Amino acid sequence: MDEARAIAGFLETVMPIRRQHEAESLNRIFQQATGWQPKLWKGGILGYGTYDYTYASGRSGTHLATGFAPRKAKLSVYIMPGYADFAAILQNLGKHKLGKSCLYINKLEDVDLTVLNQLIRAGLADLSTRWPVHPT
Repeated sequence: MDEARAIAGFLETVMPIRRQHEAESLNRIFQQATGWQPKLWKGGILGYGTYDYTYASGRSGTHLATGFAPRKAKLSVYIMPGYADFAAILQNLGKHKLGKSCLYINKLEDVDLTVLNQLIRAGLADLSTRWPVHPT
């Protein structure tokens, strides 16, 4: 199965239906913000772009550059490697909670989508100063 069909199939399985519509909207937002097509990652995460990392410990790998997961309870938005430098943007985003490299949104209507687009772009710009970012 090609990636586009896998993505469409995944989005069709998102429940409840309200979350499915939010996931479809987020997919469009991420594609617009990044210019990249999504890739389905383990754990039901749609990722846009990748980066290769190597830590001082020698551990290395490839990870999604940005993306989201439409969880039943909340939408999880991933901005790598974190949100430390984005306070000015986040204050205008709307209702959200922060995790280590994750932003939690209860409902997409709780946030300003223009600001979310700005946050996605800022996250990718920040990430690209640390690691090379590759399109998907």
